[in-house]
Amino acid sequence: MNAKLVGKKAIVTSGGQGIGKAISAELIRSGCDLAIHYFSSRDGAEELVAIAKARGQRATAIQGDLTKEDDIKRVAKESANFLGGVDILVNNTGDLVARHPLQEVTEEFWQRVSAVNVTSALYMTRELVPFLVEAGGASVVNLSSLAGRKGGHSGSLVYSMCKGAILTMTRSLASELGPFGIRVNAVAPGLILETSFHSTHTTPQSAAETIRGIPLGRAGGPGDVARAVAFLASEYDGFITGATIDINGGVYSV
Repeated sequence: MNAKLVGKKAIVTSGGQGIGKAISAELIRSGCDLAIHYFSSRDGAEELVAIAKARGQRATAIQGDLTKEDDIKRVAKESANFLGGVDILVNNTGDLVARHPLQEVTEEFWQRVSAVNVTSALYMTRELVPFLVEAGGASVVNLSSLAGRKGGHSGSLVYSMCKGAILTMTRSLASELGPFGIRVNAVAPGLILETSFHSTHTTPQSAAETIRGIPLGRAGGPGDVARAVAFLASEYDGFITGATIDINGGVYSV
């Protein structure tokens, strides 16, 4: 357990699979009570709820489509009501959706990728600000990507733009919400295997080529990201805000 996180009330969006599931599990191990949002990964979310309850912690799984504003409002309200407040928000929802070069980008595709990656985080934070203010010291952690730093591989233009927007949103909200005791930070993972994201969008050949350029000589795993998120969450009363932790094995640094 992490003494600073024991009893803290946390929400993780898309917390039933992949990196989100690893983050949820890490926060449970650290002693948090948890509201786990999921879109389609019900089994993963309910598995985490059972783990938390077996440890004597409170947890619930809440379904919702975070590309829809009404669902965002409902998920935020149900989560905060279940927990009795909110200390930590992890905006993990995101997806490449598909690879399209510029000439194939349609308005529908642009709107879809933006809604999944940016609007979900923006509106979820907006809905939960009153609870985060009430916490008297709170953490928001946003999931960006190495693509938001470097521009991504071919066909990931819109996704990369959205993940870059998450970095800017993080800095802007850190300034806006800081006076209320709310810290806002981000993590930017590089190649993280063992996730449905890379199982869907990354070929073994592409992964091997990327790994050859990573100084540490390996891809990351969901736990590498989860530990960094838990650290940022635990510093709810700390002095770190507006920052991004790059988790990429040294392939990119600032």
